[in-house]
Amino acid sequence: MRLLCGVAAALALTACAPTIPDSGAGVGFGDYNSYEAARLAREAELRGDRPAAPTMWEGPLDATGAGSAAAGTSSDAISAEELSAAGLPVGERATPSFDRPETAPSARVDINNPGISDEQSFEAVSSRETIESDRERLEAQREAYEVIRPEPLPTRRGDTGPNIVQYALNTSNDVGEQVYRRIGIAKESRFLRNCAEYASSDLAQQDFLARGGPERDRKGLDPDGDGFACYWDPTPFRRAVRN
Repeated sequence: MRLLCGVAAALALTACAPTIPDSGAGVGFGDYNSYEAARLAREAELRGDRPAAPTMWEGPLDATGAGSAAAGTSSDAISAEELSAAGLPVGERATPSFDRPETAPSARVDINNPGISDEQSFEAVSSRETIESDRERLEAQREAYEVIRPEPLPTRRGDTGPNIVQYALNTSNDVGEQVYRRIGIAKESRFLRNCAEYASSDLAQQDFLARGGPERDRKGLDPDGDGFACYWDPTPFRRAVRN
């Protein structure tokens, strides 16, 4: 009797417990697809156009994101007629092609150019030359050979002024070594002022010799009496003769 009373109480409690709602059934509909279709229809009625049925992607998932791009609505898809008009195969996935740029053709070398010598090519030379032709060419070169014999130097004209090279070779004292006697005051200032009139020491020495040389140094170009004016140095000319 006690067992029957306990079973009856348990059945009564089960009947009074509320049912747990199905969370996957959607809001007031049998499933989520029905709810989504109704929502799209309602939005289309509000806009005044006909709703497009959603399209489900049934192909394999693409990790690169191409599958998600193809899973859009039918209004975003390209029709078969447009693919055919563009020359693309219908029903196949178009793969972009990347063509490599064509390399520029290399410039062709003209081996028949007469300006390019082929004397180092044995095949080219042997095809047009023989032992007899080489002998004839050597004979022609010997006949055209001309020996240039040395000739005496031309005579120096007399109006060129004193020869400073000859003067350097005729003297033997060093620069600064006094040979000629010098007297007077302010020799240094006069020397600097007058030497500034010449563009080079060679021109100063030539004019110095033309005016009488070290014996008559009227412009004071040789204050130390070595016979050389305005820092002129005969050493390079002497060294050239010795070498």
